Amino acid sequence: MQKLDKNIKDDIDKKQTVKDKEYSIWLDTWKRMRRHKMAMIGGTIVLILYIVVIFAGFLSPYNPYKGFKKHFFHPPTKIHFFDEDGLTWPYVYETKSVDWAEYEVIKDKKYPIKFFHRGQEYVLMGLFKSDLHLIGVDQPAHLFFMGSDNYGRDLFTRILYGGRVSMFIGFVAIFITTVIGMIVGGIAGYYGGWVDNLLMRFAEVIMSIPGFYLLLALAAVLPIDISSTMRFFLIISILSFRGWAGMARVIRGMVLSIRNEDYILAAQAIGAKDKRIITKHVLPTTTTYVIVRATVSIPSYIIMESGLSFLGLGIQEPNASWGNMLSAAQNVTKITNFPWLLIPGFMIFFAVLSYNLLGDGLRDALDPKATEDY
Repeated sequence: MQKLDKNIKDDIDKKQTVKDKEYSIWLDTWKRMRRHKMAMIGGTIVLILYIVVIFAGFLSPYNPYKGFKKHFFHPPTKIHFFDEDGLTWPYVYETKSVDWAEYEVIKDKKYPIKFFHRGQEYVLMGLFKSDLHLIGVDQPAHLFFMGSDNYGRDLFTRILYGGRVSMFIGFVAIFITTVIGMIVGGIAGYYGGWVDNLLMRFAEVIMSIPGFYLLLALAAVLPIDISSTMRFFLIISILSFRGWAGMARVIRGMVLSIRNEDYILAAQAIGAKDKRIITKHVLPTTTTYVIVRATVSIPSYIIMESGLSFLGLGIQEPNASWGNMLSAAQNVTKITNFPWLLIPGFMIFFAVLSYNLLGDGLRDALDPKATEDY
């Protein structure tokens, strides 16, 4: 009995040692990551962007479909912090259209900016309805932080809502791509032989298809009356279908290099099933590559979606995405007269740059051989 208790205790100690070692590895990775200042800045920006777009309904002053017919191409609203008495609560003035895209400021009355303002109804996080907005102003004044577009819609509001599409389409697409790539690559590398040849030849066929032209062709034949939500998921499916093959080949190579390791052979010797060996012992060794690959691949999906929407083949009006919002600034006249229409392009730039900085930092932090000269 004492010997049995000792064996049980030894097993528990071994499992605890493994857990402590795994915890130590991730703790060391986090310490290296924290020393990578640019990656931390990029990661912070990415996190802020996701929080902002998730709570777009609360943070934005208006509904993304609300158009103010007499306020199209309205410049960003000027917020006043001083009056004749000095420093005061922030306020704005009413503006009135006097000509095409020209406005006169009416200074008869001040309209203070209100926090937790009651406005148009929205669905918060897709769960419950609310009409409480973080910031707003009473009619007839308007609060256009980034100006308005050609339909008189608040550009700031549409950027927040459009970010949901542009930010999450890459996240969802890379998740699907990663799952398929890991499964196919893991099976091909573990079994080898005809299974490996069949799966890899199929992956090579997929990789030989020109990605962007495939997207153009498939997006062009989509029905005109298809809903924006369905179009969103179809674009994700197309992106994922095209993207898994490259990851599967890399995963397959990594699995080939470790399938004859002692711990894999030991698991086979004690009768562990192939499914358990692949999921518990083989695929976890590819975690570092998968994390880095996912982080650096999301920007390409953001750019791809934005490009399709810019060309009118992605998310359609009146739904917002950064790409179709940027399509409003396609000529020099509009860019010159209404430069705020370029703001969605800057949002794409900041999102892609932040993801690339984060990906570089993760790559260095997850590589124990990398030099820490950052």
